[in-house]
Amino acid sequence: MKIRVANFALVCLLLPTLGAARDTKLNLPDFGPLANKATESVNLSLSPWLLRIAAACVDDTDADSAATKKLLAGIKSIEIRNFRFATDFAYSAADIDAVRLQLAAPGWTRLMQVRNRQSNENVDMYILVENDRTNGFALISSEPREFTIINIVGSIESRTCRSSRITYICPNSTSGRLV
Repeated sequence: MKIRVANFALVCLLLPTLGAARDTKLNLPDFGPLANKATESVNLSLSPWLLRIAAACVDDTDADSAATKKLLAGIKSIEIRNFRFATDFAYSAADIDAVRLQLAAPGWTRLMQVRNRQSNENVDMYILVENDRTNGFALISSEPREFTIINIVGSIESRTCRSSRITYICPNSTSGRLV
């Protein structure tokens, strides 16, 4: 059950129901010291400013680019943390549990939970819903030698997903296929 961050991030970015009411950014622990212990690490933080710059750089002369630009315009921030280690449990489970605890707050709804007690692998996927709008997304995946946390804040309208090539991953689309 190896979880690939890129696949989850793509699905997460294209969820058609993310709304934009309040800041749903999770308070992530300082994982800086873990980078020295990790054999591989990813620390990605895309602020509203960087996302606006990225959207401004997209040429929207064709339908696909226009849909991408609109998609980027609705996202406020993206935080991704991934650490892989040479030994089991080189990271503190308490740090991961502290993030999971934030997702127990009112409004957060678990979309998926996967537990494999034999291999000690866990995956949790959440959305934050307020006033019938989804305002945030979080994914936590932990294994003995690796963990990943993804937090997306912002809005993605289903109209954006239905346009152009983005359609292939949206539940409301007519194609309903994953590429």
